[in-house]
Amino acid sequence: MLDRRAFLEKSALLSALGFLPRAISAEEYERDVARTSAPTGFRGQPCVVSSANGINGVKLAYDRIAGGADTLDAIIAGVNLVELDPNNQSVGLGGLPNEDGVVQLDASCMHGPSRRAGAVGCLEDIATPSLVAKAVMDYTDHVMLVGEGAKRFALAVGFKPQNLLTEQSRKDWLRWKARLSDRDHWFEPESLEALKFTHGTINMNAVNAGGDLSSVTTTSGDSYKLPGRLGDSPIHGAGQYTDNSVGSAGSTGQGELNIKTCGAFLAVELLRRGVAPEQAALTVLERALAVSEKRRLDERGRPRYDLQFYVLTKDGRCAGATMYEGASFAVCDERGPRLEKCAYLFKASEHPR
Repeated sequence: MLDRRAFLEKSALLSALGFLPRAISAEEYERDVARTSAPTGFRGQPCVVSSANGINGVKLAYDRIAGGADTLDAIIAGVNLVELDPNNQSVGLGGLPNEDGVVQLDASCMHGPSRRAGAVGCLEDIATPSLVAKAVMDYTDHVMLVGEGAKRFALAVGFKPQNLLTEQSRKDWLRWKARLSDRDHWFEPESLEALKFTHGTINMNAVNAGGDLSSVTTTSGDSYKLPGRLGDSPIHGAGQYTDNSVGSAGSTGQGELNIKTCGAFLAVELLRRGVAPEQAALTVLERALAVSEKRRLDERGRPRYDLQFYVLTKDGRCAGATMYEGASFAVCDERGPRLEKCAYLFKASEHPR
């Protein structure tokens, strides 16, 4: 948490740069963040759940929560491990670029106790969009900033720019670009197998013993996407959603369909109705399949895409679900960090390869 002087200094700087700071005092700010809707005496099971690529992050986040850290601060620290890993080409530093060779990042977060949210889209040159999304939540009266405005804001609050395109991702982009036409001046790679594609993302959700929840999702989006493309990750209610009275949910995979499904919001609403986490996740997948265009389905109506959901309740129950058998999700609770199998709609043998 910021002290009063730091908060006021940031507010003055953002106001001078054209961003609208929250019209509250530092004391009101701290009270609002400290507020929780958990009933007095509530005791739940602390738990952190994420996509499988967060297996190290869930342990870090859980340990911080056990030490008294805020749930959102803890899970953002967890996803930072992935964002700052240059060998992970789906998130943050080293993410595969858009079709112009530019890495554009998206992220969003929600803080259950204070009912606040923040997001950034098409952010360039900043490796940790999850932290910038939280800064939008903390320092402005907005929920989402995109493009040049998001970068300008990030620099204003102290983030340092850097080149996010690693040498490996640059080479992979060049291989992809060389396959676009047989009439250009690019040499083709030796084989199609040399090409890399990803729509990977990391989503992480957490609850503490008092029942306070938070969620975050961060990504570099579809590899070689059209410049300016936003998937579901920066959209509250799609890529992630938290209601402190009920639970949290988030997703990875085919973002366009999840946007149409409002999947994370739907999962949390199903929890509100008393649906178990696993069934809530499967129901959202069924809804996504129902709104899929024919071009995304095979002749049997099976999806040609993957989509996963991760669901966490206020009392610490969790589940993951996916379209096709075989995927896992990461979880950490009092039993330690581990991968668990996702529930699924279809057998692996039914996947249209």
